[in-house]
Amino acid sequence: MKKTFPLIKVALALLCAWQLAACATTKITPDPKLVVLGHAGSGFFTPISPFNFRPPSSWRGIRRALLRGADGVEIDLQLSKDSVVMLYHDPELANSSNGTGCVSQHPAAELVQLRYHGGFPYDLFQKERPITFDTLLARLRRRPTFPSLHLDLHEDDPCPAAGPPHARTPLLIRQIARSLARYRVPPEKVLLITQESGTIPLVRAAMPRVPIGLEIASDEFAQGLRLARTEKLHTVVLDADRVTPEQTAQARAAGLGVVVFGGRSAKDIKRVLATKPNEIEVDNLKRLLILQGRGK
Repeated sequence: MKKTFPLIKVALALLCAWQLAACATTKITPDPKLVVLGHAGSGFFTPISPFNFRPPSSWRGIRRALLRGADGVEIDLQLSKDSVVMLYHDPELANSSNGTGCVSQHPAAELVQLRYHGGFPYDLFQKERPITFDTLLARLRRRPTFPSLHLDLHEDDPCPAAGPPHARTPLLIRQIARSLARYRVPPEKVLLITQESGTIPLVRAAMPRVPIGLEIASDEFAQGLRLARTEKLHTVVLDADRVTPEQTAQARAAGLGVVVFGGRSAKDIKRVLATKPNEIEVDNLKRLLILQGRGK
């Protein structure tokens, strides 16, 4: 038995050395220039890692992200029946509230009376209601520094009225522009995100100083990058689940900023950080801030 102790010690030493080497290869060097945003505020309902009971694009979720130390938030915008810009993520109300149909089928006065729901146990902790874009901007104006805002346009309506697809997009753009002007939001604090090429000239006409981000599907990266370069856009927006270092390198070489959305586990976030984006809209904000040396 005495002869086995040195062997065990050697084995343990080798194991420790291997683990330290593995940690060293995955160590992330904080990027002081990285802009960190909460994805849909503080992210989406999750049971663990982290437990999140705040609905996506809700005021409480947005407030939590900013209190935690995010530079800003990404939010989802849709147009109500009476042409009020609403914060709401899901395509149909029943997905995450006690409403029915779609945002476009109800006036704003009805939408702000709905209750978000996520089921058990989330609804034990939250009693949130949807809010308007104007309500959000009025609250953010009270902050000492206005945060970065990524505005994700939800232009695909699963409950459309008669007419061509995206028929209400021009009105959505005009209403957003009016709200940004009304609350004197600095254009450099805003990124307007679309997946539609036809939306780009509408944004430029209504908000010429607001940067535009093109969200590109992973299987359409080459085509999307060409469009972004041709249109001289500001940024491309890529999915954390599929983004690669090669894609971010190509976008940067084309003079484009790179935003990546998603990322919940430490492993996923480290993989995204390794692609070296300019900004991350993250689901697990606490984990990302810790990895960047900004967590508490």
